[in-house]
Amino acid sequence: MAKLSRQQVAARLKLPEWEYKDNALVKVFHFDSFMKALDFVNHVAEVAEAADHHPDIHINYSRVTFVCSTHSEGGVTEKDLSLAENIESLYGRAGSWKQAP
Repeated sequence: MAKLSRQQVAARLKLPEWEYKDNALVKVFHFDSFMKALDFVNHVAEVAEAADHHPDIHINYSRVTFVCSTHSEGGVTEKDLSLAENIESLYGRAGSWKQAP
């Protein structure tokens, strides 16, 4: 899968708060607790495993940073855009990581 140019990424990246940074798509998610953060990470891991495309994940207590990049291509590919969309969609769904209304 071919690496996308900065212009191609900018044209396709319409997700809230995701950034194109250092040849990757990056977003920080905030949670109420460490356990909620881990619960979300575990759900993302299932999605990533099913897609056979895995983000770099940095956990800092209740803050989780996802970095999506195709290392073999040296940057962002369609796989990364799809993974970011799936992460965002998962975050939007009701889950134990979401605050009760």
